[in-house]
Amino acid sequence: MSTDTATATTTTRTAARVVDAVKVYGAGDTAVRALDGVSVGFPAGRFTAIMGPSGSGKSTLMHCAAGLDTLGSGAAFIGDTELGALDDRRLTLLRRDRIGFVFQAFNLVPTLTVAENITLPIDLAGGHGDREWIDALVDVVGLRDRLHHRPAELSGGQQQRVAVARAFAGRPDLVFADEPTGNLDSRSGEEVLGLLGRAVRDMDRTVVMVTHDPVAAAHADQVLFLADGRLVDRMESPTADRVLDRLKAFEVPS
Repeated sequence: MSTDTATATTTTRTAARVVDAVKVYGAGDTAVRALDGVSVGFPAGRFTAIMGPSGSGKSTLMHCAAGLDTLGSGAAFIGDTELGALDDRRLTLLRRDRIGFVFQAFNLVPTLTVAENITLPIDLAGGHGDREWIDALVDVVGLRDRLHHRPAELSGGQQQRVAVARAFAGRPDLVFADEPTGNLDSRSGEEVLGLLGRAVRDMDRTVVMVTHDPVAAAHADQVLFLADGRLVDRMESPTADRVLDRLKAFEVPS
């Protein structure tokens, strides 16, 4: 990694970061070192994609950075807050107030309407949310005419747009997205990726996305590449072709 890139990483404000992150699953001969001393920051106000071959540690990195999983050693931070220093209650509150999540499975409540699904995390926390912000989100995701529909009455792309709106409804500092287009056709996937990009550009949010799709990664401002639990490369202003070429380097000749 070049000196210029390293310098930029240290001077840019980070929404989240991990330092010397190690995560091992299992023990003895069956131990899997999912993260092997990873140090990386996710710049605030930018869209970062994480890529790598199966088993590279990309989802583990996201889960540990988001406080959904714990590190074996090293540290994870949201802003200046070290996650390992928080008890369960404070960690839950931090995730609720400062982080949003979008997953491959839409995870909508089937008995609730679109409007109720969008505000569900806020309602469960006993809050009221910023109604002006939520109203603007509804227009951004293009679901104003679907607010009283239930998930079963929506297409897959529309359901994922509800999930995106729900993730941003509480005005979190950053949103983690794990294969958010994995269950969508190409057109719906493009819509969802466009929404994530607009949230970064127009709403000054931060998005970190795990994906295996070079086309999806091309929507990001930068791509981080993992292999064998280590950060091996970084690409600024990615294109689908450049990402695909980089991924081919991970392929093992038969």
